[in-house]
Amino acid sequence: MIEDISFQIKKYEDSDKNGWNEFLLTCKNYHFIFNRDFMEYHSDRFEDFSLIFKNDKGKIMALLPGNIKDNIFYSHQGLTFGGFLINRGIHAVDMIELFNQLKIFLKDRNIKKIIYKCIPVIYHNYPAQEDLYALFINHAHLYRRDISTSIYLEEEYSYSASKRRSIEKLKKNGVSCEEVDQPSIVWGVLREVLLQHHNQQPVHNEIEIDLLKSRFPNNIKAYKCCIDGHIVAAAITFETDRVVHTQYLASNDKGREEKVLDYLIDFLINNSKKFAKIFDFGTSNENEGKFLNKGLIYQKERFGARAIVHDYYSIDL
Repeated sequence: MIEDISFQIKKYEDSDKNGWNEFLLTCKNYHFIFNRDFMEYHSDRFEDFSLIFKNDKGKIMALLPGNIKDNIFYSHQGLTFGGFLINRGIHAVDMIELFNQLKIFLKDRNIKKIIYKCIPVIYHNYPAQEDLYALFINHAHLYRRDISTSIYLEEEYSYSASKRRSIEKLKKNGVSCEEVDQPSIVWGVLREVLLQHHNQQPVHNEIEIDLLKSRFPNNIKAYKCCIDGHIVAAAITFETDRVVHTQYLASNDKGREEKVLDYLIDFLINNSKKFAKIFDFGTSNENEGKFLNKGLIYQKERFGARAIVHDYYSIDL
């Protein structure tokens, strides 16, 4: 018989940093982006309202990264994904109670709505979808679904014939790919491509990404692809021992002309196979999931990648 658990909720403070980071290591759905040294690089942009849930013995049972804006609680706008972080000791009934007490806690502070970003299943080290059931019980509304594409590296997958031909041609033409020490080395290419083709700037600037790299040297990697010594394509990957995710991937006009990204992606996939289980390309949609960039997702699927989703829910309080 599982006993009901009552949770004490407290707002995260700087003095909780060590306890927060230590708890992460026990989570079923841990990712380094939830480490406070990662979250706090952009603390000036968000009003942090991360929460810690303890049992009646004062032991941390769950964490919820979050911020507040316009009387809405977000799980956290500065992170790609992130809901409840839980260890294996949390059961389904506990998660329902976590949501019940979360709603009371937020309503008492005049919060009108919860926007909850689920952690995609590829980042679960052990089954951890108790929150999806609790969202259903609480009549949460699925208002956004982004589509990403992943390769399960231990399973059978294959490149399209055109991708294989492109890669073989580039190998013969002396294109080179290698890891670089600092992401800022390749930032010029990334910035140029985003501005020219998407009228956007990178989410991180050179100082921020180099700072994050220095804090997480084993998790954030940068790669360049060169023709005649000139950088024509670049990638920034966010890596765990399970998933390699292409956070940034771009090639300039010369790189596109030579289809250098095919070679760089193949290089990254083969590197990833040495330690990871999943290679994730990231999302291929806009307008909160309602517009699918068919050309973009097709390019990823031609490497053998297939769909996983990033779900967003809202709960009115």
